[in-house]
Amino acid sequence: MKNVLIHGLGQDNQSWNNMNVYLKKNGINTICPNLFEITKNPLKDYRMMYNAFSDFCHNQKDRLNLCGLSLGGILALDFVKEHPEKVNSIILIGIPYKIPKALFKVQSLIFHIMPKSAFEKMGCSKSEFITLVNSMRNLNIVKDLEKIKCKSLILCGAKDNGNMESAKLLNNNIRNSEFKVISNSSHEVNIDNPNELSNIVYNFWKDKQ
Repeated sequence: MKNVLIHGLGQDNQSWNNMNVYLKKNGINTICPNLFEITKNPLKDYRMMYNAFSDFCHNQKDRLNLCGLSLGGILALDFVKEHPEKVNSIILIGIPYKIPKALFKVQSLIFHIMPKSAFEKMGCSKSEFITLVNSMRNLNIVKDLEKIKCKSLILCGAKDNGNMESAKLLNNNIRNSEFKVISNSSHEVNIDNPNELSNIVYNFWKDKQ
């Protein structure tokens, strides 16, 4: 079994570093792709990133335990819907039940005034990043949730008010799913509280290796 940690928008694969130390110490090895690096340039839209992520997953010889935050969780969700035979379990962290179009529009405006250097650190250009965000506005996250039959864990930071209700709705609509709240954390739980998140992920994965 392969364990894959998928970072969120505005992060990169190093955002999992603190978690990886804990998990490796306890006998669980992980793969942490940089989503912008595995996607061919120029990045045109979400579908292009998803296809690159799907290819990455299929290149892994074993079945997968997927853990994704925000954008990473949306990618994991789409992949398990299309390729349930490849996925052993999923952990979804801080993802919306429905895309908040108004919020995405505001975020896009903010991204336009941010310096190019902020995006280059993630491995993409400013224009690619904004194009990706704009292309996600019409994603249908709730479609085909009934196809998910693997063990699923839905997580949300205690202070992530924008996604708490979404997490509960996902839990209600995905069979075999559990729901947990990560204390002392907002949206980026892998940054805000990696210790508690690591412990929860370990306990969920330890019998799925």
